Amino acid sequence: MKTMTPDAAQTADDARYLALKARDARFDGCFFTGITSTGIYCRPVCRVRTPKRENCRFFAQAAQAEQAGFRPCLRCRPEIAPRAPQGAQGVWSMQNASRMLALQAARLLDSPEGWGEATPGVAPLAQRMGVSDRHLRRLFEAQWGVSPLQYLQTRRLLCAKQLLTDTSLPVTEVARLSGFASLRRFNAAFAQHYALNPTQLRRARGKGATAAPDQGIRVKLAYRPPYDVDAMLHFFATRQIDRIEAVNRARDQQQFGKTVSVAVDGHLFTGWLLIRFEHTEPAQHRIDLLLSDSLRDVLPVMMERVRCLLDLDADPQAINSVLHARFPEGDGLRVPGSLDGFELAVRAVLGQRISVAAARTVSTRLVQRLGAVIETPLAGLNRLFPTPAVLAGASGDALGQLGIVKQQQAAIQALARAMLEGSLPLHAGADLEATLKALRALPGVGDWTAQYIAMRALRWPDAFVAGDVALQKALGVQGEPHPAKAALTLAQAWQPWRSYAVIRAWASLPHDTQPRMTDL
Repeated sequence: MKTMTPDAAQTADDARYLALKARDARFDGCFFTGITSTGIYCRPVCRVRTPKRENCRFFAQAAQAEQAGFRPCLRCRPEIAPRAPQGAQGVWSMQNASRMLALQAARLLDSPEGWGEATPGVAPLAQRMGVSDRHLRRLFEAQWGVSPLQYLQTRRLLCAKQLLTDTSLPVTEVARLSGFASLRRFNAAFAQHYALNPTQLRRARGKGATAAPDQGIRVKLAYRPPYDVDAMLHFFATRQIDRIEAVNRARDQQQFGKTVSVAVDGHLFTGWLLIRFEHTEPAQHRIDLLLSDSLRDVLPVMMERVRCLLDLDADPQAINSVLHARFPEGDGLRVPGSLDGFELAVRAVLGQRISVAAARTVSTRLVQRLGAVIETPLAGLNRLFPTPAVLAGASGDALGQLGIVKQQQAAIQALARAMLEGSLPLHAGADLEATLKALRALPGVGDWTAQYIAMRALRWPDAFVAGDVALQKALGVQGEPHPAKAALTLAQAWQPWRSYAVIRAWASLPHDTQPRMTDL
């Protein structure tokens, strides 16, 4: 965390107070305001009466506010705010190894998949990252202003607060899903940080919004504007695989439905989800997420993955400051992510050297032939994407009959085996350089595919698919002797946001001009 002089800090806090007074949603999640007269901390968009300037303390992280003794506001609900921006401080720079390590640690702590470990804490995290716990703690505190354990505790408690507010799940289940080893520890931590017990919070907020089991579990997620919803849905619609995905782009019913197969801690969970962009209260910049009851045991995991899928934590101000001059029409564009890194990787391989439409056709055949059947209330969605085990065991003849060439068969089955072995993590907390190296070492996987996977599955904002023909056309370098090299040279000015530059370049082309991979 960069240290500022007293004068600079005062100026920054004065600017935050102006954003607070204006309830400017562009700053949602960028900072939190602790109100000394009430002991509460709020988002900048909170609708309560603006406190006096002398009663305000400003924090970059919710964990900092809680460490200072403030409790989250029950009205503006800090737990659903977008994550604090990480790029503006230069944390994305590949050359800054310390900041990269701190970012990777935060991403791993953000993931609920590790919350239920028997011995959560700094030591296992440091061991996973290949550094000493003392070194990790020092780097983490320097970057984020709190210790890793304080950061993790806040993430768990805010997740629990959201589940208590949005759902009617039993308190014991909320404690378990939030990573607490026992109900007693959960109650004690909740009382210590929030000065009330979970039952009191639920009583104050009502019984939650969970519908009957066959109707699913509903939660809210927020984002910072601007957000081009139609562009995001158009991206998904052009790549939509029948039977596992359905996109509705109608202005008053913008939604995305999908079947889900997710492996967590060696267990496979299947179900469906439906994402709706809210229009009844558009000023709140929220989405409504509905998940099948079969996914309740991985509810926090799915909430996190949907945040990645829709790029809800992007910082448009930092991105636009670099890209607006070259792409003035793209200020609201986000980088589409994925719910499952393996599925995304397979789909990327299937799209090598063919158009998006052709890749969609082949992917649909794969799902119809090898995808398991599932019942859902979503019209037309009745298949799951094939698992690594299924694809690893598929014969070359079976894949060839679907139109998958031998090089792609080898790549897909190598990906599947690596996933089964646990040697290829394809998620936002994975080590970028190690994962890129492992991907390029697989047969049939070149730099295009590796960069594309980094952009969408690893959530790397500076990935760049230089070999993409449509990208080269959009950048005006297609006629150059070495178009990929020319594209890379041109894109140097867009670091560290080249993934967003790719999306904006693609969007600048006519809809019938589609990206093509050039790995093989």
